[in-house]
Amino acid sequence: MPQQLTESARRFLEEKRIGVLATINPDGTPQQSPIWYELQGNEIMMNTRRGRRKDRNLRRDPRCSLCVEGEYDWVTIRGTARLIEDPATAQADIRHLAVVNYGPEEAERSMERQFCREPRVTIRLSIEHVTGEGFEE
Repeated sequence: MPQQLTESARRFLEEKRIGVLATINPDGTPQQSPIWYELQGNEIMMNTRRGRRKDRNLRRDPRCSLCVEGEYDWVTIRGTARLIEDPATAQADIRHLAVVNYGPEEAERSMERQFCREPRVTIRLSIEHVTGEGFEE
């Protein structure tokens, strides 16, 4: 049964931060990547270039986790990822994440230089298990 985030953990995740996404390599070892994310309701939205290791790993095994940390606070979410392959959705999602993390002007430059030239995929992580430190409720 999926777990719910506490309100304080939700507020923490809604702040501008970088997460670390862990996926499972073909040999069973973990693979970790820093990644932009956004909490959207009871899912985490992320985006990556199609063909990267995390994309290939999630296509084979959708189990993953995302860890987000502050100075001494952290939240780890485990769950199952869904890949959204629609090009328009994936491009809109990376544009949104770029604006949140870079601001509108730098986001537009990054879209022109890189993101709009790449096949992208959106990752939607269901929140199935939550652990953390520094959140009371």
